[in-house]
Amino acid sequence: MLKKVFLLYRDLILLTLIAVPIGILAGLVDTVFGRTLLWLTEIRSHHVFWLLPFLGVAGVLILWFYKKAGGRSIKGMALIFETGHGISPDIPLRLIPFSILSTWITHLFGGSAGREGVAVQIGGTIAHWFGRRLPIKDSGKILLIAGMAAGFGGLFRTPIAAAFFALEVLTVGVLEEKAVLPALFASFTASYVSGLLGLEKFTFLLKDQILISWELVVKLILAGVIFGLTGSFFSFCLHKTKESLLKWFKKPYLRIFIMGTTISLFSLLCWEGRYSGLGTNLIAMSFDHGIYTWDFAFKLLFTVLTLAAGFQGGEVTPLFSIGASLGVVLSSLLDLSPVFLAALGYAAVFGSATNTLLAPMIMGAEIFGWEYFPYFAIVCALAYSCNFNLSIYPLQKRKDGD
Repeated sequence: MLKKVFLLYRDLILLTLIAVPIGILAGLVDTVFGRTLLWLTEIRSHHVFWLLPFLGVAGVLILWFYKKAGGRSIKGMALIFETGHGISPDIPLRLIPFSILSTWITHLFGGSAGREGVAVQIGGTIAHWFGRRLPIKDSGKILLIAGMAAGFGGLFRTPIAAAFFALEVLTVGVLEEKAVLPALFASFTASYVSGLLGLEKFTFLLKDQILISWELVVKLILAGVIFGLTGSFFSFCLHKTKESLLKWFKKPYLRIFIMGTTISLFSLLCWEGRYSGLGTNLIAMSFDHGIYTWDFAFKLLFTVLTLAAGFQGGEVTPLFSIGASLGVVLSSLLDLSPVFLAALGYAAVFGSATNTLLAPMIMGAEIFGWEYFPYFAIVCALAYSCNFNLSIYPLQKRKDGD
């Protein structure tokens, strides 16, 4: 019995120690990826009419790269989930440069996409390379989760939320307990390293004085339901649009070229690229001024079209912008502070669309202030409950095994 306990804790300590260099590597790569992405975004914002019209051509180039030398890395996040569920035996290291380069190209030419998918793939790939070489039971999956946490934490610099996101995203309703310590150590390490190297964290500390009342509770319930339905609608539209495009355009090159060119045209017509890229412009305006009533809907539409067409990146940062801008709109209807509801929407729409519960609550607190955690908990729990169990990740499993 004592020997069994000793071996159990020995393995846990070893995996936790290995999570630290994984976090260092993930933080380094996240920094290069993230800072370059911001630089390319700046270039695009100054040369909109020179770059946006060529999104279709850029899409063909991305697809050609993957077809020529990408191999299984073309699966992207799906490969991370397949590996986490034991369907795929390994993750090729080439996934890292391919996901990074394709996302840079997508953003440079005006695609509406995120960046978390790449960060999670970076960390997951690095960690699984270590894990599958260790003679420890479940080391591959445990370190994969730690790597996912490191990738997310290094890019967004919200280490606690990143750890819980990685722990709960593979299977809904299941927290991978064995991976808790490695995930936290990897995430904090990656966040520290990327911060040390100059990757900035988005922080906006709320200053609203919230008075608890039954009226406030009712308003929070309404907001939570609306945010949950919005995240669910995003996931539904993303999957259905992908299915439809596969039926309409049998040839992948033709599909990505036509969709990219169409997105380019409408991006230019809609306020010269207002809905291109990450959506950080909408997030900034949500906590200052400048949001239009329709911003959240247009950002949702452009992001769905971009990702369904086959462009690379992720969904999370656009989800932040959708939620924040929707919160501003709801503030006038619910007679609540715009920045308060923008913060709640920022976290809750992300949680609904990813079908995660704890991560969005904690992320809201890490970014906007821990004293507001009870409000994030209420609204994110409601959003999670109202998402019809839909997720942007089609390979995400549920506790019942479906």
